[in-house]
Amino acid sequence: MPVDAITLIVGDEELLIERTVGDIVAAARADDPETEVIDLVPAGMEPGRLAELTSPSLFGGAKVLVLRAAQDLNKDLAAEVLGYVKNPAPDVALVAVHAGGAKGKAVADGLAKAGARKIACPKVTKAGERIDFVRAEIRRHGGKISADGARTLVDAVGTDLRELAAACSQLVADTGGKVDDAAIARYYRGRAEVSGFTVADKAIEGHLADALEQLRWALATGVAPVLIVSALAQGVRGLAKVGGAPRGARGASLAKELGMPPWKIDRVQRQLRGWSGDGVARALTVVAQADAQVKGGAADPAYALEKAVSEIVSARSSR
Repeated sequence: MPVDAITLIVGDEELLIERTVGDIVAAARADDPETEVIDLVPAGMEPGRLAELTSPSLFGGAKVLVLRAAQDLNKDLAAEVLGYVKNPAPDVALVAVHAGGAKGKAVADGLAKAGARKIACPKVTKAGERIDFVRAEIRRHGGKISADGARTLVDAVGTDLRELAAACSQLVADTGGKVDDAAIARYYRGRAEVSGFTVADKAIEGHLADALEQLRWALATGVAPVLIVSALAQGVRGLAKVGGAPRGARGASLAKELGMPPWKIDRVQRQLRGWSGDGVARALTVVAQADAQVKGGAADPAYALEKAVSEIVSARSSR
């Protein structure tokens, strides 16, 4: 990453922010190994501090000033920063980190107007974004993982990006780069909170033994039967929705029509390859019956769920 006189990092995803700052510092030190890095926070800054740090030094040397939480600058400090960026010092790189949002927006706008290079590091909140992050992280370490494998890892490790990044690094180092479900299970299954969606995916994809194993684990760890059957129903309805979509519809238009994110449509389209229309209709009947049974119609909800999973797998294979 090249070093600019002014860089504005906007967002609140800490891992991505730290990496971006680290890349800027590394680039600066590639040009000058003696580059000094100084962290600043509004609470610890006094008027004139920025001018002092950016003034020419008798000893020379480059500096990277990292201004954290720029949205918290008071009026006087904000004016000082915005005044400085109109005529930045030649050997100083200012990196301002702003959380985004309305607070301190004038600072962010002023930095952008002054020509700051803007880098977005927003919080990763969507499932599809986490899957993309995991795949990119595995590639970053020289490995490969499928979208399904990435989702399995997210299900096992959780949503914290630091933990996901650490897991990706370890898996690539320990597997030689090919990260599959077996490797993920070997390292992380003990930590996974199996959800009803894990059970549903295995059943819909025709993996009976795996689906039953995940079902028993989910029940053993306290997942309510009603949540599992809900996940089964959503999975089968997804097959019906995507399978019944107009031929030729794709991309954003299909996502909008079906009310499903594109990554999920891609996943369901892959799952559909093993299904017929009659099989999907049978599975819809199965989940409707299972729903009634786990809500009081059956003496043993666990048995009702095992039967439903078996019948869904059977409906898939009856082509």
